[in-house]
Amino acid sequence: MKRWTLTFLSLFWITGLALAEEKPIELYSFPVVTIDGKEADLSEYSDKVLLIVNTASKCGFTKQYKGLESLWKELGPKGLVVLGFPCNQFGGQEPEGEEAIHAFCEKKFGVSFPLFSKVDVNGDGAHPLFVWLKKQAPGLMGTEGIKWNFTKFLVKPGGDKVERFGSRTKPQDMKTQIEAWLPKK
Repeated sequence: MKRWTLTFLSLFWITGLALAEEKPIELYSFPVVTIDGKEADLSEYSDKVLLIVNTASKCGFTKQYKGLESLWKELGPKGLVVLGFPCNQFGGQEPEGEEAIHAFCEKKFGVSFPLFSKVDVNGDGAHPLFVWLKKQAPGLMGTEGIKWNFTKFLVKPGGDKVERFGSRTKPQDMKTQIEAWLPKK
């Protein structure tokens, strides 16, 4: 009996250690694909403030591309990275393929910040990055679902803090919060 108890306690202790050593899922571990089809590693941005946005080209908020680009140009050299993820889940407002989306964003708004391949942000097929973001920063009254295009997630360097901003929040209205999180030089 003692041997059985000792074996059980040893297994329990070893299992407990293994579970305690498991690392939580980190923002920088999610696979992403750029708008031109190349695999990208989010860890290259681990020391940056990230502004992650689900975008669409045929939306009433599409003009926010201009504000996002402005933030990128002004605050990028100080440590901000804007990451755009096109999404067609809201009113079918991003029906084109990646090449057409990229051309539209460059031509119409001069977008130079990183754009990624089209993703779903809600439902069973939601990209794991957006599943994680929604858990870190739920919406109104704790809801996780993204309500529309141009929902914005502001991520502190290191990924330990995430704030969520709705579609109606203009990029320039986030500038003070972004600047507060930028690395101090």
